[in-house]
Amino acid sequence: MDALTETLMSQLSQGGLSAVGQKIGADERTAASALSTAVPLLVAALARNASTTEGAASLQQALVKDHDGSILEHVTDFLGNPEAANGAGILRHVLGPQQVTVQQGLSRSLGLESNQIGTLLQIAAPLLMGALGKQQQQQGFDLGSLASFLGGQQQAVQQSNPDIMSLLTGKQSGLSGILGLLSKLFGGR
Repeated sequence: MDALTETLMSQLSQGGLSAVGQKIGADERTAASALSTAVPLLVAALARNASTTEGAASLQQALVKDHDGSILEHVTDFLGNPEAANGAGILRHVLGPQQVTVQQGLSRSLGLESNQIGTLLQIAAPLLMGALGKQQQQQGFDLGSLASFLGGQQQAVQQSNPDIMSLLTGKQSGLSGILGLLSKLFGGR
């Protein structure tokens, strides 16, 4: 598991997973499973975006301006009103045109409704940006080191979920290919 996902799952383990479950209309265990699937996918998407100079610059600007990591110190407050953190806007930047396809694929694989996955992703995205912002503050990333850090996180994601990048690179054809891949990744749940 990558360090960013570990940070978030640890942060949410003290009551946060239950709150996420309530927000998406699922039990705590389902919320934990869905998050541990969705967050690595978002980490890989961030790494892909930061692999270009323009993408890394845009991400670094967002971290400096809006995502300093303080959200992690106020998780309970955030989970009380996650809409205020603009998770939908973050997802547009991170997933781009693949957002709907990824959301539908996760929905079918995890046995949750598409709107539940949409809510989950909108909760996960600001938390992930906060975790990355905290790393930015601690390590003082420049563009190259930010891209390198995320590249390392992406490698960790790929080692634990070897086929996950296919969702983001489009190497699977259409929704049926993505659904098949997700079924393979998550054991046909």
